[in-house]
Amino acid sequence: MKLQPALADLLRQAYSAEKAAAFAYHGHAGSVKNDAEKAAIHQIEIDEWNHRQEVLAIMGLYGIKPSRWYEIRFHVVGKIISGSCYVIGWFMPFYFAGRLESGNVCEYFRMKQYFNAIGIHEHDHVLYEMGIKEKEHEVYFGDQIKDNRLLPFFERLFGWSRASSFNNIDLDHKYPVEKSDPYCQK
Repeated sequence: MKLQPALADLLRQAYSAEKAAAFAYHGHAGSVKNDAEKAAIHQIEIDEWNHRQEVLAIMGLYGIKPSRWYEIRFHVVGKIISGSCYVIGWFMPFYFAGRLESGNVCEYFRMKQYFNAIGIHEHDHVLYEMGIKEKEHEVYFGDQIKDNRLLPFFERLFGWSRASSFNNIDLDHKYPVEKSDPYCQK
């Protein structure tokens, strides 16, 4: 079955962007001094590599090949972010990781919605779980910086904080998979 071009492209972007995120978290984990932070960020890196494999498996079912352009672009972006974590201080890597994860949450729910629109539900659970995992990452990073004096300035400048998330998921009151259609609706 041939998928809509927008869904195929979203899958390709997510696949490559997960590599960028994993590279970034590798650098982020290496740059922090606190062992608990280092371990948590390393686990998030592992989650991103796992998401990449899950997305590739879905792509394979529909004959979708990774985009060479996205792979190169996101490889470079991930490596630049990884290296920058060693020079931009403690706050900014946490802030921008939370902001990034906040937007990534909806990638997976949009994929689920695209698949559901054409009658495909076999990926619902994995896409839901990946979206929820991205939300957990967002919450982790937001919790780390919630009391930092720079947060109000960055929120005004870049538009994100835990209070102003880019998605409408509340981990304390999650919808089950089969009722998760209200997530990330435009």
